[in-house]
Amino acid sequence: MIRSLAFTTQGRLHSRDIETFLMPTLLVDTNLFLWIDLENPTAAETKFVLEDLFHFHPLSIEDCVGVSSSPKVEEYQPKEEDQFAPYLFMVIHAVDYSRKDCVFGTSELDFFLGKNFLVTYHNGPLRSVTQTEEQAIKGTMHIARAPDRVAHTLLDSIVDSYKPALDELAVEISEVEHRALQHPTHETLNKILQVKKEVMHLRQIIGPQREVLARFAKGEFKLIRAHLVPYYRDVYDALYHISELAQSYADSLTGILQVYLSMSSNRTGEVVKALTLITILSTPATIIASWYGMNFKHDMYELDWVHGYAFAFGLTAFTTLATYWYLKKRNWF
Repeated sequence: MIRSLAFTTQGRLHSRDIETFLMPTLLVDTNLFLWIDLENPTAAETKFVLEDLFHFHPLSIEDCVGVSSSPKVEEYQPKEEDQFAPYLFMVIHAVDYSRKDCVFGTSELDFFLGKNFLVTYHNGPLRSVTQTEEQAIKGTMHIARAPDRVAHTLLDSIVDSYKPALDELAVEISEVEHRALQHPTHETLNKILQVKKEVMHLRQIIGPQREVLARFAKGEFKLIRAHLVPYYRDVYDALYHISELAQSYADSLTGILQVYLSMSSNRTGEVVKALTLITILSTPATIIASWYGMNFKHDMYELDWVHGYAFAFGLTAFTTLATYWYLKKRNWF
C-alpha cells in the first residue's frame, strides 16, 4: 500500500493520496515536500517508488526490502552516472514486549531522507508512523515543513515506544523476583533465565541504534539542518537513558539469579542436614539391633533373660536420647 502526502514549506497539507503519474511533477517542485509511506507494499509498488521514481542506489534498496537485524545509517551522494538526489538511508527498529510470551518483538522502519522528500518503508502497520502522519496533517508544531522535521518526529515516537515495553518488563522482573524469594523452583529458574535473555536482546537492539542516533546528534549529516541537531540530540539522550535502564534491569536479574541460587543451596543444605541428623539419631539403634541380631546364645545371656527385650529397648532409647542431647547441646538443631 502506498500512502502519499505533499506539504508546503509552511507545513500545510497540499495534497494526499497522489496519483502516481503526478508524483514526478510534485517531486521537482521546490516549494513542496513529498512524503511517501510504503506499508507492506507489493513488488510493483516497491519498484515504482524506489527504482523508477527516486532511482535510489541498488544497495540501499536491497537493505530496505530485505530484513536487516542491525540499525544503520548511510549517506548517498550521486556520481555522474547516478540519477538520484543526495539522500540518507536509515534502518531503525521499534520494539514491543509481550508479557505472555516474555519476548521482545521488533518492527523495522526504513527511511530515505532527501532535501524535499521522505520515503518510509515497513512491512506492517506502525503506531509511530500513524501518529506522525496525523500530526503532520493537523499541522501540529509544523512538523511537516521539511523532511528532517518529520524524520525527527518519527524517531522520537519510536524511542517513546520503548517506554511502555520497559514498563511491562519492569513488572515482569518484579514478579520474577517475588517468585524467586517465595517459590524458588526449577520453573522459576527458567523464568529468570528467559527474562534475562530478553533483556540482553533488548540491549543488543538499543546498542547499535545509539550509535546511529549519535551520528545525528553530532550534526554529521548535511541533510539535517543545524537548528534541528539539538532535537536529534534530545532523542539520543532519551535512548541513552533507556539503555542505562536496560543495563540496570540486567543487573537486577543477575542479583535475582544469585539470590535464587543461594536459596536453592540453602534448601539443599537443610535437606542434607536433616538427612544427616536422622542418620546420626538412628545410628545407636542400628548398632544395638545389629549386635543383638547376631543371636550368639552362649555369649549373650540377654537372650535367655526374661527382661532382655526391655533391656535392649531401654538401651536403644537411652543412647538415642543421649545422642539427641549431645546434638542439641552443639546447636545442630
